[in-house]
Amino acid sequence: MSQTEKDPLTEGLIKKGIDPSVREHTLFEDLLSISVACLLLSFGIALFSHQQFLIGGTAGIAFLTQYASDWSFGMIFFLINIPFYALALWKLGSVFTFKTFVTVSLVSFMTDGIPVVFEFGEVNPIYAAALGGFMIGTGLLILFRHKTSLGGLNIMSIYLQKYHNISAGKFQMIVDVCIIVGAILIVDIMSVIYSVLAAIFLNLILAVNHRPGRYLVLD
Repeated sequence: MSQTEKDPLTEGLIKKGIDPSVREHTLFEDLLSISVACLLLSFGIALFSHQQFLIGGTAGIAFLTQYASDWSFGMIFFLINIPFYALALWKLGSVFTFKTFVTVSLVSFMTDGIPVVFEFGEVNPIYAAALGGFMIGTGLLILFRHKTSLGGLNIMSIYLQKYHNISAGKFQMIVDVCIIVGAILIVDIMSVIYSVLAAIFLNLILAVNHRPGRYLVLD
């Protein structure tokens, strides 16, 4: 599908009398921004993995599986996301689905590659929660601006915001905290506490900047 071809996202703009071409990004802008977002996300995820933190959604499931097995985060994350592409293709269009597939693939590959180019030492857990949370939140925000996501519950949150006017940031914050608290039997209590703190930092970025009526690309 070409960038000018109509999809469910651009059709919403047309119905509101808005020219979608005014708000579309060029191919170069998409490539640059998505690459930067994936770098921020992969570094934040690698930092969380180093600290044995958790986050919600499919990434949280990937973390738990990684801690309990010999599989890498990237491989697990890539496989877990596959079923969610059906919802994206059905409700959010083929362009969004393709971009999300590329994004998930990049994040999976780059996260596994971070330890090769960057070695973490001792990091204060509160600082790691703040830095990692802000980096992942900012990366997600960039992805949302460019009509893509990190897959999984990100797809669900965008669907709910687009079709049901439910804030993506608030939805993800609730779900993420529930998943992290539910992991208390798998990781130690301090990891859970720092993970909840990290989830708050992460979702504050989305709750403030990505909500109905403010800076939306997908409305």
